Formats: sequence, structure tokens, C-alpha cells
Amino acid sequence: MRYAQGGGLTDAERGARERVRLEAVARFEAGETNRAVAAVLRVTDRSVERWRRQWREAGQAGVSSKGSPGRPKLSVVQMARLERELERGPLAHGWSDQRWTLARVKNLIGRLFHVSYTVEGTWRLLKRHGWSWQQPTRRVIERDDDAVEPVEERGLAAGKSTAAACNGWIAFEDEAGQSMTPPRARTWGRIGQTPVVHVRGRGAGRVSMAGMTCYKSGERSRLIYTVREYTGRKNQPKGFGWRDFRDLLVRARIQLGGPIVLVWDNVRIHLTADMREFVDANSDWLTVFQLPTYAPDLNPQEGVWSLVKRDIGNLAAADLGQITRAVKRKLKMLQYRPQVIDGCLAGTGLTLGYE
Repeated sequence: MRYAQGGGLTDAERGARERVRLEAVARFEAGETNRAVAAVLRVTDRSVERWRRQWREAGQAGVSSKGSPGRPKLSVVQMARLERELERGPLAHGWSDQRWTLARVKNLIGRLFHVSYTVEGTWRLLKRHGWSWQQPTRRVIERDDDAVEPVEERGLAAGKSTAAACNGWIAFEDEAGQSMTPPRARTWGRIGQTPVVHVRGRGAGRVSMAGMTCYKSGERSRLIYTVREYTGRKNQPKGFGWRDFRDLLVRARIQLGGPIVLVWDNVRIHLTADMREFVDANSDWLTVFQLPTYAPDLNPQEGVWSLVKRDIGNLAAADLGQITRAVKRKLKMLQYRPQVIDGCLAGTGLTLGYE
């Protein structure tokens, strides 16, 4: 039983404290000074003084821990129920947003168990049971978790089997874009004065990126990409067309030197008739699998875009060309960091597993 008594300490924590006290007693009997005992046991001089006084008055029994005089207000069963309710989220309990605050948790405890906690006590309770203040990730409501879960569990088993059969590469493709306004990144500033990032309010343009993270057992992971700059000129394409994806795939086959099992999402440009015809005509080296809808967290290429956006955070770009150069520089650097590309795959929870 983890939180039976002792102010919420675990059995292991209580045992560790008891061993420290017994070690202190042994050092008292050996004639060591309080300062020496405190230094060795890494406790305060005041604690050692109190233990020595207790030892003189009642021997070893006087130093042994008596445990906390109180018990936690919530039992093990109640705490388990509270954790289940917290995992349901604030919406299920009548709040309009999805933020658990200490005040709301305190309120929920009162509703469920008619027990009163202070805000500080609520914080200590959550910390003891493995909860922390975190930045949440976003997930769209339309996402089909029933379709996503089997992919996560099997680790793209069909794609891995196909890649193993043809001794090919598994390649994850995705697109991203960046305007003249760079992403906001955290920076140091004086307390009470929010830092200001100055950006250009005028000027159109956008940098479009398409990339593929490529994996094969026993081979160095690869990153293959293409970048297009749109400046608003007449008849200039704003983004990528199916021919751009065709050219990217052909270039990937030349660089990788083998068959490709392509995994990408269901955006419209991937599903055009021309793109399907190209895939069918090159089925001897190209096999395509679709990711579930609204599941970007399963695509390691998203991790690459995250690293690129982080690198240009707060960039005070003079023109679109500076954004383009910064993007290309970061992508080029990542091409020489296969361990980072491997980390992007690990971040999705997927595995190759076809060794």
C-alpha cells in the first residue's frame, strides 16, 4: 500500500529516512561531531542536533521515526477515483475549457468526497501522485482514434512487411510552409515587461517545404527535401503540385538506390488522378500507404518541421529570401544528423521492426 500513512510518503521514502537516522546513531556512538555527521548524511545541522538530543534521552528508540501524526485525507480508493475523474478532463465536469487548475481540482475534491483541501495542499497531493503542470499537445476532435490506435500498436506492420519483402526504404512525406512572420520562441526578459519581437507588417510571400524522412534497417537515415519560394508574382505557383511530388519521389529513388514504401497523409494533392496514375505506373519500386486522418503525430517529418520552425523563431527577417536561406540551412544541417532523424521517428512511437 503506497499511501497508507506518514503524510503521503511512500514505503520506500520512509525506509530511506529511517536508514539515515540509524546511520546517524552509529556515527554518534563512534564519537563523530554533528557537523561531520551532517556533511556525510547530507542533512542539516539542526536535524543532527535534534537526533543527538533524542539519542541521549532515549537511545536508538528515541531517534527512530514515529511517522507523521496525521493521515492523508483521501484514501487509496478515493485517490484512484480522483485520478480517473481528472483524466476525463474539465469538460466532463462542467468547465468550458480544458485546463485543470489547482482551484478546479480543489473544487472537484470537495464535490466528490466532501473533503476540504487548500490550494497548496492540492498541489502537494498531485505532486505526490505523479501529476505536474504541463504544456498540453493539441489533437483535433475529428481524429479517429480507433483508426490511429492499430497503427501505433503494430508500428505500420503492412508497410514494414512490404519494405522487408522488397528490401526497400520506408519514407514519410509531409509539407509545411512559413510566411514572413516567424514563429514566436521563448526568450529572457525583465519580469513584468513582456519582450517584443519586431516583424515586418508589410510584404507578401511564403516559403513552401516538402520533405521525406527515409529509414531502412542497417542504413543511415536520410532526409530529402525541396523548397519553393512564392513572392506573389503573376502566374507563380503558390505551392506544390503533383509534378513536384513526382519529381521529389524520383529524386528520392535515385538517392536511396532502392524501392520506396511511401507513407503520407490524405491531403487532396496526394489523391489526384495524375498522382495515382504515377504511383500505379511505378508500382515496381513505389508502394503508397495512407496515414489515418488527422494524425500528424504519427509522421516523423512533422518533427523535422518542428526543428526548422524552432530554429527560425523570433527571426527578424529583412525579406523572404532570408527566411528561405534560414530554412535551407537548417534542413541541410539535419541531413548530416541521422541521429536527429531517428529521434523524429522515435517521437512518433512507431518502430521499424523489420530487421
